[in-house]
Amino acid sequence: MARPEKTAAVAEIVESFNGAAGAVLTEYRGLTVKQLQELRRSLGENANYAVVKNTLAKIAATEVGIEGFDDLLTGPTAIAFINGDVVEAAKGLRDFAKANPALVIKGGVLDGKPLDAAEVAKLADLESREVLLGKLAGAMLASLSQAVYLLNAPLSQAARLAGALQAKAEQDPSILAGGAGAPAAAEDAPAADEAAAEEAPAEETAAAADEATESTEA
Repeated sequence: MARPEKTAAVAEIVESFNGAAGAVLTEYRGLTVKQLQELRRSLGENANYAVVKNTLAKIAATEVGIEGFDDLLTGPTAIAFINGDVVEAAKGLRDFAKANPALVIKGGVLDGKPLDAAEVAKLADLESREVLLGKLAGAMLASLSQAVYLLNAPLSQAARLAGALQAKAEQDPSILAGGAGAPAAAEDAPAADEAAAEEAPAEETAAAADEATESTEA
């Protein structure tokens, strides 16, 4: 390879390292062109899978400050430069390797630090970012459900519900700390709302009776 071409190739790998959230090194010996195409499609937008020369990858790794990478750069090497969800990309590579044993995951790099094959496997076993965010959101919604109910309820019902929750909290202080009593308060919320709904017509009836009495006396 001529020097200008070599320099350009190293610069391209450096750019890929710098623009990626992480990278996974693989040996693709034995995979057909069709299988490589299938692997690229399976990774989708999560990663760019590129065949590289080991000597150029070593130079590029040194330029971006990645250490302990040389031992992984043996044999035919292709690198998955991860642009999307790191966990999802690791899962995609792991699943493809299970279906196509010719693909060998040798290691990788994350946050500038090298990973061995076992660490990449552990990364693939993690839950994806979307799943973790979904669980976090679910937990937050569960704890905020009572507050949302209060904000959306009519003022009179909200006041009665707040009073019921306060009384419950006085009996069981752990409710305010998000303890075991919280679900009980949540269960009482509909009951308090129903009681408020039942009281409202009674108050309206009493007010109507008073008005009728006043008009009769007049």
